[in-house]
Amino acid sequence: MTLHVSTHPLVLHKLARLRDRATPSPMFRTLVQEIAQVLFTAALDGVRLRPVTVTTPLATCQGHEIADKIGLVPVLRAGLGMANALHHALPEATVWHLGIYRDHETLQPKTYYNKLPVTHGLDVAFVLDPMLATGGSAIAAIDILKAAGVPRVVFIGLIAAPEGIAALQAKYPDVAIYLAAQDEKLNDIGYILPGLGDAGDRQFGTA
Repeated sequence: MTLHVSTHPLVLHKLARLRDRATPSPMFRTLVQEIAQVLFTAALDGVRLRPVTVTTPLATCQGHEIADKIGLVPVLRAGLGMANALHHALPEATVWHLGIYRDHETLQPKTYYNKLPVTHGLDVAFVLDPMLATGGSAIAAIDILKAAGVPRVVFIGLIAAPEGIAALQAKYPDVAIYLAAQDEKLNDIGYILPGLGDAGDRQFGTA
């Protein structure tokens, strides 16, 4: 199964506050970060580990560390809050920035910034975008990563519309999708209902 919609009580609790139109930008940013960290914990399932020997204050013991080279790929600008939280959780991860916006007339994605290195060595890339609406931006980001030779890509979002999920799964059935919620539908201008509005504007106070 490639679609994972969280039922974690903490995610559901924070998601209700995230949706609330009265939630101010500072709290909204905090909620984005906190929900993203819980989703990231679930999305890391399946990464490779290697054994390590650790010396505690009392003895030595066997432990594990992540062996895969992991990349965090926030879709600007709304994905930045998620990336900051996940980079804090896993400082060893590489962060690549992709600037993709949706043309409001055509609803098609436009790439305006790409900071991917020519040589990356990544094993897994996590595409981070709070909203999976039409799926266009997510697919455009994954197109770039696949063309760069990233062997495994995972999408992490907060809220998705069925239309966006279907489009992403049709193009990339191998990409796992981790979400806080699957909503009802898109409205006639491509916004998710009931959704939470514009995630970028609400994070950065530009609504």
